[in-house]
Amino acid sequence: MSYVTAQWNLLAPGVAGAPSLWLAYGTDVHTDADAADFMADGAAKGIRVNDVVMYVKTTATIGVTIHVVTAVTAGGAATMAPAILA
Repeated sequence: MSYVTAQWNLLAPGVAGAPSLWLAYGTDVHTDADAADFMADGAAKGIRVNDVVMYVKTTATIGVTIHVVTAVTAGGAATMAPAILA
């Protein structure tokens, strides 16, 4: 499977420059979702660096992982990394 734009939804927009919270789902494992430029239309959707993404894997090992957007390219693609929870 690969990125599907319809499976990404803004849950809570950032206020006063704070990061936004996104919910995404699909069959990709979290390491695939962390691949460079995974979100091909990230900028068009309004995704920004430091936004938080909750990613729900819907098949096989079902679960939720939390990620942070680390880059949005000039071409609009976005990359995220696993969040560090401490």
